[in-house]
Amino acid sequence: MIELETRELEYFIAVADELHFSRAAVRLSIAQPALSKAIRRIETRLGVPLFVRSSRHVELTPAGEALREHGRHALNAVSAAVRNARRAADTQAHLRLVLKPGGDAGLLSGILAEYAHQPDARRVDILFSGPADRTDFLRDGRADVGLLFAPFDDLDGLAHETLHSEERVAILPSGHRLAGRASVRMSDLAGETLPRWKGVPGGDGTGPEVADVVQLLHMITVSRMIGVLPRSLVEPVPAGLVCVPVTDAPPSRLVLAWNEEDRRPLVASFVAAALGPRGGS
Repeated sequence: MIELETRELEYFIAVADELHFSRAAVRLSIAQPALSKAIRRIETRLGVPLFVRSSRHVELTPAGEALREHGRHALNAVSAAVRNARRAADTQAHLRLVLKPGGDAGLLSGILAEYAHQPDARRVDILFSGPADRTDFLRDGRADVGLLFAPFDDLDGLAHETLHSEERVAILPSGHRLAGRASVRMSDLAGETLPRWKGVPGGDGTGPEVADVVQLLHMITVSRMIGVLPRSLVEPVPAGLVCVPVTDAPPSRLVLAWNEEDRRPLVASFVAAALGPRGGS
């Protein structure tokens, strides 16, 4: 027996994200008393408390943390199933590719050209993501395939093939103490200010929040921080900045990823093209 309905999971996830019943109610467009009652009903049915509530504070219990993690995956799976069912019936559906702006290591035009030679090629719609939500596009069905960076993007539940591997570089202002070095190690960067990426919880950065590489490069130019990125994301190198290889940083891999449950010919054809003679490197 299914103990929670999809709508109830949506209610719970909203409160778990907001940690505030009023804001969650606004987000869901329902009355707060109705939302509070629904959460109490969920807790009663599961037999565990999901939130610790006080007059000023709401926080998740361990049971609530577990339900938030697995409940979000469940909602994504339902959304993906609905979208894929509709698209499977649409023989003219476009293929949707998600990537971060500039995040193709210069390979995208070759991949698209190779795909165009496939007898079943479709139009490819390019979707641009934020710093860390490309995997969400794939898991919830908003995109069919994506260009992701490993080990930075979470590949759990995704099939993937490596297209390109490259070194990571420290991006520094030209006047930085390390700018003249032929290479550096991660220990050389200890104590430097690194960015906090918007939407990426638990990062190591202590500097200002940035939403994309353009913002990061601007902040480095004015000496507010440094960055460590795959080399392709900063080519050509803007004036006033230098890139120094980080010899002991794990290499970055550009991967083509898709939902591991998605076995549609539409996706298989694109993967084959990307791995063809003009697609990968």
